[in-house]
Amino acid sequence: MKLLPYLEANRLEAGCDEVGRGCLCGPVVAAAVILPNDFANELINDSKKLSKGNREGLVQEIKDNSIAWAVAESSVEEIDQINILNASFLAMSRSIEMLKVVPEHLLIDGNRFKSELTIPFDCIVKGDGKFASIAAASILAKVYRDNLMAEKAKQYPGYGWEKNAGYPTKQHREGIEKWGATPLHRKSFKLLPDQLEIKF
Repeated sequence: MKLLPYLEANRLEAGCDEVGRGCLCGPVVAAAVILPNDFANELINDSKKLSKGNREGLVQEIKDNSIAWAVAESSVEEIDQINILNASFLAMSRSIEMLKVVPEHLLIDGNRFKSELTIPFDCIVKGDGKFASIAAASILAKVYRDNLMAEKAKQYPGYGWEKNAGYPTKQHREGIEKWGATPLHRKSFKLLPDQLEIKF
């Protein structure tokens, strides 16, 4: 299914999405992308539906063809302090603020959004599978975060972050059981199902 190029024609719309909310460690990452109305690429879709190779191949094309794009994070400390939902909103707001062109309207993936930004917005459930700009944002955010976690895996081997990007896989949970939590783990998250002694 071809994704929609805009919600309303002749309006500067930025698509925005975040990645990493369900992870046990690392920052939550968001991206914002303003695409030209005539931008078309059949491959662009929800990042979760694309292969790693396709996602990585699309990054440069999105960056080269977009009117503006930006990627931002909200740190582990912020996640633990203000909770994951608010940290996601914060990362999204940051990515929007970083755009070199100010959008007239925002297309936010999900069912709610809270921000101090004054730009009007629409929340679109499963928007990364409906609108090209949100899908493009999901691709930029996911590739950025996957690469970041692969780098962090070199610093903290044994948790499988290079493969699981910090999601709660069997290997990740076993790593926590064996070596304890790292400074990158979210202390506000239940890291092990039964919370057996975690060494912070």
